[in-house]
Amino acid sequence: MRSRRFAKKFYRKIFGRKWRRPREISELSTSRIHQAVLRVIATAPGMPSSGDYLDVGSGTGELLRLVRAHYPFRSFGCDYTDKLLSGPGPSIDTVDLNRQPLPYNDNRFALVTCIETIEHLENFREVIREIYRVLKPGSVAVFSTPNILNLRSRLRYLSSGFYNLFGPLASDESAIHTTRGHINPVSWFYLSHALLSAGFRDLKVTVDKYQRRSLLAFPFLIVPLRATNWIVYHRDKSTYGTLDEWNTRAVRAMNSPDLLLGRTLIVTAVKPV
Repeated sequence: MRSRRFAKKFYRKIFGRKWRRPREISELSTSRIHQAVLRVIATAPGMPSSGDYLDVGSGTGELLRLVRAHYPFRSFGCDYTDKLLSGPGPSIDTVDLNRQPLPYNDNRFALVTCIETIEHLENFREVIREIYRVLKPGSVAVFSTPNILNLRSRLRYLSSGFYNLFGPLASDESAIHTTRGHINPVSWFYLSHALLSAGFRDLKVTVDKYQRRSLLAFPFLIVPLRATNWIVYHRDKSTYGTLDEWNTRAVRAMNSPDLLLGRTLIVTAVKPV
């Protein structure tokens, strides 16, 4: 029974779906990310049974609808436009996240999500500070962004200088196509640093699924990666003194199986009481 549960969990990590339940994959696979976010919310500590919920960067509004179907929250969303909305759901507040603060009072929301958004922003740290401001003390915020540290992305960066899902940008911002509007690659460490700097604590990171291409490279690269990382880690600690009690955990996670194999980072962070 235990081996069967392990096999099912491993299958879901690799293929991004439950055992024996194949499903259609959209171009951006956002439905899988949303399902992973729902799983993270379900296991988040101290999740309230009611209150206001905010989705920053709502896009089509799909995550708003999913969360509302599972939790009795009053749902709110914001994005740079409401023209992306599809289907019924709450209205979206229009806000330029690069230039404007979130149009909400301090300490208002019991849950905030910011899914596949920070990679589109010029100043993601300011948005994280704004999310911290509007979140209630003791409540959870959930973030996701492409994992640029998986092996597939690292190999692409080694060969081309661009991470996976990022590439050359057109000089005219309105002509960004191949990168799907991704202008800001944010790795796990710098996301965790921004969250801690904003005041968040109890960070937890997981991924939506394991990538098959990264999995193929894993047996060949894990030993040299771990060896090199050990050298760099001890140099940073003894020579440069850049490691402390707050960032050591994030640094050690850089070459963890989830970050080497995962497609999308999903991070939870708690605003202290």
